[in-house]
Amino acid sequence: MLYFFVNKHIKTTKKEKAMQLKSNRTFTMIKPKSVEHGHMGEIIDIIIKDGFKIVAMKMLRLSTADAQKFYNIHSAKPFFDDLVQSMTNGPIIVAVLEKDDAVNNYRRLIGCTNPKEAVEGTIRKKYGISISDNSVHGSDSDENAEVETYFYFSEREIC
Repeated sequence: MLYFFVNKHIKTTKKEKAMQLKSNRTFTMIKPKSVEHGHMGEIIDIIIKDGFKIVAMKMLRLSTADAQKFYNIHSAKPFFDDLVQSMTNGPIIVAVLEKDDAVNNYRRLIGCTNPKEAVEGTIRKKYGISISDNSVHGSDSDENAEVETYFYFSEREIC
């Protein structure tokens, strides 16, 4: 029989710690219409009450170029111009969230992209207006969470 013992006194490096937490972090954005309608406090409250820890957050306004770059994956789709237009209409709040299985848990909390199809109690059902103005953005994978996080935040801004 083979036994493994873990020495709890061995310190992990910053890079090792970041890798351990990778799947426990996700990125979110509260979109302009939600900010305009004053829903950001309520949305943040729902996020915290669901057990997420906010490890970075700030408010900013996207330029057209930044919105096009962030949503580049949708550039060939017919809704792209409307999406960019709606995302540059006002300030947004971006945040990095931490919780076990963060991406999947956050996707469950926000609901479907189309607020009309979202489950009752989800953020998009409660605050979404349309598919493009669906109140919040949430990363759809650990890889995208990392890319989206570093689009908006430097390493030193994440606590």
